[in-house]
Amino acid sequence: QVQLVESGGGSVQAGGSLRLSCAASGNIFKINLMGWFRQAPGKQRELVADIADGGATTYADSVKGRFTISRDNAKNTVYLQMSNLKPEDTGVYYCNADLLTLVDEREYWGQGTQVTVSA
Repeated sequence: QVQLVESGGGSVQAGGSLRLSCAASGNIFKINLMGWFRQAPGKQRELVADIADGGATTYADSVKGRFTISRDNAKNTVYLQMSNLKPEDTGVYYCNADLLTLVDEREYWGQGTQVTVSA
């Protein structure tokens, strides 16, 4: 029923910017925590940033000062503005949401979107 659809990935030169979007659809009652994870080849999936329903944010140390997470509750959408991108930011970025439906509360994942940063 619930789907998370991501967009905005692509290829960019080091120092460039990208803006990722993730829109949740379905019979959603409330979205608690929304966030972005990424996975580089041969590495563990890691939390990049998340944002609570009240606006509190968490960032990985490696992206602090460069990435900004935000959300539009009216659109059930979370954004990740990525600036001053580095080659080490390359990976598949996954949207994640902890949300409530009329049935239960659980986590959902997007399909992932590729971000490639070249030197």
